[in-house]
Amino acid sequence: MAGLAESGSNPDVDLLYDINSLARNAPHWLDRVMEYVGEYGLLLAMVLLVLGCWWSVRRRGGEGAASAVAALVWAPLAAGLAVLVNVPIRDFVQRPRPFLDHRGLDVLVSGKTDYSFVSDHATITMAMAVALFVVDRRFGLAGIVLALFEGFCRVYMGVHYPTDVVGGFALGTAVALLLSPLAMALLTPLMKAVEGSAWGGRLVRARRGGAGDAVVSGCSAGERAPAEDRDLAA
Repeated sequence: MAGLAESGSNPDVDLLYDINSLARNAPHWLDRVMEYVGEYGLLLAMVLLVLGCWWSVRRRGGEGAASAVAALVWAPLAAGLAVLVNVPIRDFVQRPRPFLDHRGLDVLVSGKTDYSFVSDHATITMAMAVALFVVDRRFGLAGIVLALFEGFCRVYMGVHYPTDVVGGFALGTAVALLLSPLAMALLTPLMKAVEGSAWGGRLVRARRGGAGDAVVSGCSAGERAPAEDRDLAA
């Protein structure tokens, strides 16, 4: 992989230069925004999206609340596991960063010394997006859009080839989907146990009503009981 074409005759390199040229022609402030968004902002947005989906699932409640929360717990776990899977892939492929082999790139982030294939950022965001899609399509589609934009940012910043990003998308998707049955088999009973516990129930399902409702219900039951006793006595 290190022997990719040195000229623009390679479609991967062509697309790299085409996208990165946008950075060269952009104002300095926009490059700084893209640098922050591509390095940190979209990862934070994905975390907030998972939390938003959890809040929505928790409020809806229902019979499948524990399973849905288990799937949401799997989202960051899938992302982390996919990054671990990427470690031996990177060491095997040993593809240098594009700015090491190709001149004229506008590199927005310095200090990248590890290998390029596959992109960790693309892997993380797509793994979380796919896991989200299994739970809620609206949140999942929003996550996929964020993941696609993350991939664009990594090429725009000059730190990844387009195929690094595509490889990250494929790896994140594969880990999130293929290991999901095993993850759900382990996490769903755990979330059901949390749902039934006094300390963790609200993490899975929002409480309907409050202590006042319980008091009212208790009073109503107490008021009905003497009437029922009187009926039985009669």
